[in-house]
Amino acid sequence: MGKFPLNDPTTMTPSSPDPSSVPGHAPCRFCGSALRHTFTDLGMSPPCESFLSAAQLNRMEAFYPLHVFVCEQCFLVQLQEYISPENIFAEYAYFSSFSDSWLAHAKAYTEAMAKRFRLSADSLVVELASNDGYLLQYFMKQGIPVLGIEPAANVAEAAVRKGVPTRVEFFDQDLAAKMVREGTRADLIAGNNVLAQVPDLRSFVAGMKTLLKPTGVITLEFPHLMRLMEGNQFDTIYHEHFSYFSFLTTCRILDSFGLTVFDVEELSTHGGSLRVFARHAQDTSHAVTERVAELAAREEHAGFTRLETYFSFDEQVKETKRNILAFLVDAKRAGHSIAGYGAPGKGNTLLNYCAIRTDFLDYTVDRNPYKHGKFLPGTHIPIFAPEKIRETKPDYVLILPWNLKNEIREQLSYIREWGGKFVVPIPRVEVF
Repeated sequence: MGKFPLNDPTTMTPSSPDPSSVPGHAPCRFCGSALRHTFTDLGMSPPCESFLSAAQLNRMEAFYPLHVFVCEQCFLVQLQEYISPENIFAEYAYFSSFSDSWLAHAKAYTEAMAKRFRLSADSLVVELASNDGYLLQYFMKQGIPVLGIEPAANVAEAAVRKGVPTRVEFFDQDLAAKMVREGTRADLIAGNNVLAQVPDLRSFVAGMKTLLKPTGVITLEFPHLMRLMEGNQFDTIYHEHFSYFSFLTTCRILDSFGLTVFDVEELSTHGGSLRVFARHAQDTSHAVTERVAELAAREEHAGFTRLETYFSFDEQVKETKRNILAFLVDAKRAGHSIAGYGAPGKGNTLLNYCAIRTDFLDYTVDRNPYKHGKFLPGTHIPIFAPEKIRETKPDYVLILPWNLKNEIREQLSYIREWGGKFVVPIPRVEVF
């Protein structure tokens, strides 16, 4: 893999912080190198899941930098840890089961994994960041034992109500060692959209290594940095996402802990994700597929081992912002009404970076009752139930979770009755 060796022994332990690093910034969370290079700077933004009650609107809100760096040694793209995971997940507003398409994705995954790895009543599937049991419930229906690990107590409670065994804890190396002492080892460790949310990346990966049975398999799903850049998906950057991964960097991180990537799938979820399959390096029961070398070569050809490639993104982001605001300004000047659909984390990044408030967006709606009657952080846009759209008949509906646009178009197909149109802001403004 040319300039990007996966067996570099210097990645085994973090190096000392470089004195030439940007003042006030921590070193790279994987290799310990100085962080000197900006990937993109989205200004200041509040935590994306910190929804406000009416009583909180007149109080001070905390805003933190969304300044993203790229490491010049391992090319890990990353935010600093401004907010601890304990604060982010103390009471979490995201419940996976409110997306029909995500449930279908989870169900298909469980069926494929059970078949491919011959999981049975004698196996154990452990999901890290298991949310409300959206995925593990489908393994249980196949008679396969499961265990969820979910740090957000309010979300874990929903899983327990479904009968999904769940530990309300943060996963790391210490917890993994404790579970092994208790007699727990996993045949399959699933981590869907969790790797990005881990500030202590080394402890998390070491924990997976510890918890995995000798012939067990790890699958990790996460947004693919290559797709993020191609699609101008800057709104997927927010404080609870600490890292953004290329395939090459992911392989390097896993390899440094004795885990070998033996397969990879490219998915359409979240604007373009990877599903990476890993095993213990000494386990030869799963041969490395051609897809691993093919994707690694494609990334290297695309420049993901050169800093210059990463530097191009910031201007793309600025131009995307200009185009979004140009559409909104023109629509409002023409007297049109605009409502939002969804209150996702990515929506809050987009709205705060573009300074879109109720001067452009009258309100937004969401299927999650937890958010109804609350207000978006920073912008203070009110959140209603989806029925609000039928009541007010807006001219445009801005789809904030654009990765679910097809599902949302079906749910709101009735807006055609009054000539309403949908707007998607990413990768470019599109009206349909």
